Amino acid sequence: MATYALIHGGGDVAASWDLVAGELRERGHDVVAVDLPSEDESAGLWDYAATVVDAIGDRAELVAGDREGLAAGSGLVVVGHSLGGFTAPLVCARVPADLLVLVAGMVPAPGESCEEWWVNAGYEDADRDDEPEHDGSDVAVFYHDVEPELAAATLARGRDQAATAMSEPWPLDAWPDTPTRYLLCRDDRMFPAAGTRRMVHDRLGITPDEIDGGHCPFLSRPRELAERLEAYRRTTADPATT
Repeated sequence: MATYALIHGGGDVAASWDLVAGELRERGHDVVAVDLPSEDESAGLWDYAATVVDAIGDRAELVAGDREGLAAGSGLVVVGHSLGGFTAPLVCARVPADLLVLVAGMVPAPGESCEEWWVNAGYEDADRDDEPEHDGSDVAVFYHDVEPELAAATLARGRDQAATAMSEPWPLDAWPDTPTRYLLCRDDRMFPAAGTRRMVHDRLGITPDEIDGGHCPFLSRPRELAERLEAYRRTTADPATT
């Protein structure tokens, strides 16, 4: 059994992970997904990380004792989506994790704020010529491949994103020493694929894996995303696994 800590993006809620959480629980795993203090102007990035760490509690230690036959480790997999890419590595700096996975996630550099990231990572000038024409609405940008009723429900429970975490410099001096995978969404209208491939190569030194669909695969293809996460976990636990 593993513990998956699922971290949502800006202005989102933990419930957006419900479909993936259900898939992972069906496979026998524990899942932690919490609402970050996204609307709290007094909350900085370490406060976001502390919210996740507090929710994890001693689960990683308990799971480590259940990992007979697998490589020694905490059993913890930390997953960050979009702006959650600023929080997920901070969690890994606080608690031992076997694996860090970014799903359409932002990859910050030391001392860089989210506001600066857009320019520094090249997205402000990203080539969007191949992107289908759309009206620029949240549905068109984020949920164009999500069932309409689910997209509407997701929008209805969305929250404001406070500026503090967006403007605060990312506090780590370097990426944490945690095995990291990146899952790129080929039809992402928020972070176009070509720019994301470059960004991941330049900032993490790895080649991202790819999945069809838009910015929110946890809504549009939850089973496939859960299977990807499980494949990453098994490979990390046993490198001989193919």
